[in-house]
Amino acid sequence: MNWETIKSDIDLAGFAVISGMLTASQCAALTKLYDDDSHFRARVVMARHGYGKGEYKYFSYPLPPLVKELRTALYPPLAAIANDWMEKIRSDLRYPPAHAAFLKRCHDAGQTRPTPLLLRYAADDYNCLHQDLYGAHVFPLQAAFLLSEPGRDFAGGEFVLTEQRPRRQSRVEVVPLRQGDAVVFAVNDRPVHGTRGTYRAKMRHGVSRLHRGRRHTLGIIFHDAK
Repeated sequence: MNWETIKSDIDLAGFAVISGMLTASQCAALTKLYDDDSHFRARVVMARHGYGKGEYKYFSYPLPPLVKELRTALYPPLAAIANDWMEKIRSDLRYPPAHAAFLKRCHDAGQTRPTPLLLRYAADDYNCLHQDLYGAHVFPLQAAFLLSEPGRDFAGGEFVLTEQRPRRQSRVEVVPLRQGDAVVFAVNDRPVHGTRGTYRAKMRHGVSRLHRGRRHTLGIIFHDAK
């Protein structure tokens, strides 16, 4: 992966697409896990909570090997980007270079529940714009992997980001993804350079309504939940 390009894209727009992160067979294997409840700690039906329509499941520890590997491997280069962001907003907060050290910070604060998840959408399902925060310790970037193939497995269901800058209307970005692609994006807010210096722009993400088929996604969140 070209992390200079990824960082440039994230700094410019608050997200970056990494093409072909997973193979079709890896996507199929992860999708198959959804029906085996032994891998998960909780199931959430979105309509019950006003989150949208569809459902998702949070993995339990120990994470499946591929999920753990992705979470561990993606963290260090993203931590470097996160620390650069902290410098830009003049925050003293810094993120350690290894994910295990950051997880210890979360666990010491009582955030011990794993947050990687699988999401399943069917026709007419959608995910409202939201942020995945879960506690006081929040890593500012996360990743989503599309496990289904647009056009073949489903139609509609685009990944959507919005950015709210101070005293401006929201900017909307529809992110095109293929099976196996990852999108890395801001969890909460990101630094933006303006005419009066650097300010924070609030980010939210969601999924538009599916027109047909079924869509599966793997979400990698780097902080754990309280």
